Amino acid sequence: MQGKKTYQDKLFNSFRLSDRVPETNFYRRLKSVLHLDFLYQQTKSYYGSSGQQSIDPVVFFKLCLVGYLENIISDRKLIEHASMRLDILYFIGYDIDEHLPWHSTISRTRQLFPEEVFERVFTHILAMCIGKGMVKGNTQAVDSAPVKAGPPRLMRVWIVWR
Repeated sequence: MQGKKTYQDKLFNSFRLSDRVPETNFYRRLKSVLHLDFLYQQTKSYYGSSGQQSIDPVVFFKLCLVGYLENIISDRKLIEHASMRLDILYFIGYDIDEHLPWHSTISRTRQLFPEEVFERVFTHILAMCIGKGMVKGNTQAVDSAPVKAGPPRLMRVWIVWR
């Protein structure tokens, strides 16, 4: 007898994002290597002490990194892309039912930090990747692109797994 699949939303789901992202996935492996807690201290002076909570600086810089690795230059496209990828959601620490930050929040936060913060974060992330053996070879290829307004974006570095 021929079967016919009919989709119906479930009211309750039993779903663990960490079970759906394979151990060999790039972003899962990157998450295990990148420890970005130093960002809280690095960025603390750029925030006030009252008002609404901002985007978590670790989430912000991880989203920036995803944008560079995926070659996405639009914040709107970045959020749209990240919301559809389980591995990226896992990497940035969001679950499938959590709303990602607004694209405009990403843009405003990027303008909040001076160029030196981006350079320090880039250098720190690259050092972590080198220390964990994620970058191999003697010569590293660095690519960058000019961006209108705001501090320059991080340079894209091709990371190769051994």
